[in-house]
Amino acid sequence: MKLPLPSRAQPARPALRFLLVFAALYALWTLGYDGLVGPDGRFDQALSANLAATAGALLRGMGFAAGTAPANPILVVLNGQPVVSVGDPCNGLLMYALFAGFVVAFPGPWRHKLWFVPAGILAIYALNVGRVALLALNHAYWYHSVDFNHHYTFTFVVYGAIGALWVLWARRGGADPFVAAPVLHGAR
Repeated sequence: MKLPLPSRAQPARPALRFLLVFAALYALWTLGYDGLVGPDGRFDQALSANLAATAGALLRGMGFAAGTAPANPILVVLNGQPVVSVGDPCNGLLMYALFAGFVVAFPGPWRHKLWFVPAGILAIYALNVGRVALLALNHAYWYHSVDFNHHYTFTFVVYGAIGALWVLWARRGGADPFVAAPVLHGAR
C-alpha cells in the first residue's frame, strides 16, 4: 500500500505561519514602541549615548583623540571637533527588533533561539559601533562623502549583515519551513 505524496500546497502552511507570527510580533513591537518606549524617549536616548560612548572608546583604543561631548552625550567628538551625532533612528533599536522577530517567528528549537537572538543583537550592536566610529573618521578626514556613506554604504552593509544572520539562522539554527515532512511508505 502506498501513501499519497504530499501536495505542493503543504509547505505553504509553515510559511504562512511564519508570516503571521512575524506580522503579529512586528505589530506588537510597533504598538509597544509607539505607545510606551518612543514617547518617553529615555531608552532611545540611553542607547544612543551608549553607542556614541562606545564608538568614542573604540576610536580612543585605535589611538585617536575621541570621546563624547560633555554637554551632549550622543555627540562623538574627534580631535576636539564634533563629528557624529547618534540620533534615535540610527541607534539600532529597530534593527534589533526586526532581527529578533524574524528568529522568533522562524521555526526552530527555542533553546537555540535563546542564545542566537542575544548573540545576533550583540553582533548588530558591534557592527553599529563600528559604523559610528567609521562615520566619525569619515567626517574628520573625508567629509565630502559622509552623507553618501551614511545613507547608502553603511545601510547596505548593516542590512546585508542582518540578512546574513537571518540566512545563517534559517540554514543552521531553524527548521526549514518550506520543506515538507518526510513521507513514510508502508510495506508493499
